[in-house]
Amino acid sequence: MSLPSRLDRLLSRAEELRHMLSTAPGADIGALSKELAELEPLVEKVAEYRAAERARDEAQAMLADPEMRELAEAEWLTQKERVPALEHEIRIMLLPRDAADERSAILEIRPAAGGDEAGLFAAELFRAYQRYAEGCGWRFEVLDYDENELGGIKGATAEIAGRGVFARLKYESGVHRVQRVPTTETQGRIHTSTVTVAVLPEAEEVDVQIEDKDLRIDTYRASGAGGQHVNKTDSAVRITHMPSGIVVAMQEEKSQHKNRAKAMKVLRARLYEQQRNAADQARAADRRSQVGTGDRSERIRTYNFPQGRVTDHRIGLTLHKIDRVMLGEFDDVFDALIAEDQAARLAAEAA
Repeated sequence: MSLPSRLDRLLSRAEELRHMLSTAPGADIGALSKELAELEPLVEKVAEYRAAERARDEAQAMLADPEMRELAEAEWLTQKERVPALEHEIRIMLLPRDAADERSAILEIRPAAGGDEAGLFAAELFRAYQRYAEGCGWRFEVLDYDENELGGIKGATAEIAGRGVFARLKYESGVHRVQRVPTTETQGRIHTSTVTVAVLPEAEEVDVQIEDKDLRIDTYRASGAGGQHVNKTDSAVRITHMPSGIVVAMQEEKSQHKNRAKAMKVLRARLYEQQRNAADQARAADRRSQVGTGDRSERIRTYNFPQGRVTDHRIGLTLHKIDRVMLGEFDDVFDALIAEDQAARLAAEAA
């Protein structure tokens, strides 16, 4: 279907929704209002696009008038550039959306290869994401933080709550590599370590059905580098979902009940992502071809401290501002990843 036809259908649907909301007393107001709210930004962009088309055509017609030519030419050049730019924006807005894009997310970070240095970098990366989330006005709640004796972590989990969190962070899943001279290195040699990151869309109870009979719940005494409640009570919780084999452990809270609630939240998110991947292989294939699978076994980015650079290997992006990135300034990276993904999907539609 041509773009003009698609836009006509979209505008007709928006008008139909407005009519139904004002005249149909038995209509599902909530569902209709939600659909209209999702269409409104696109409707506004289409109106802007068509107004630009009219202004361009009117200016072009006036070029034949010697008295109006100079004024008309400036307007025609402006609208001639504006129309394709607006069309590009509309095509991006028409791309199929990931149903989870508007959701909050669960962030999990674990050190991989590199021993103590990997644990230290995992802690730094976790804090960088926290700073980014706070800068966006999102709520960043630590669900679990297992610290080691050197100030690094054995693992950390957080809930990042806000609108559109998953859309912004979903490409972060994978292996992050760091190259630098550890503080414990006496001969100045550069070490390479890796950290795994997983970003999962947060799931509601209605998204995933979890039966009590499928869970094995173990309690044990918390352990770690410190903390007032460490090894005093059986507050830590480990939940095993037997059908999938997924295991989630939580010990951050002093309350066994709170640890169990947090573990269930993470378990639900992991199961939801598992279901999404199984149900939508096409989406997974698109991500593989463009910015990776999001699989934790795939190296996606390198943080090279001696050279002060951050390189995302999926799109060949290199930024020479590692200090700013580690302070949570990820927007240049995220914007480039999103733009590359959109470009690939537009190309696929045009093929």
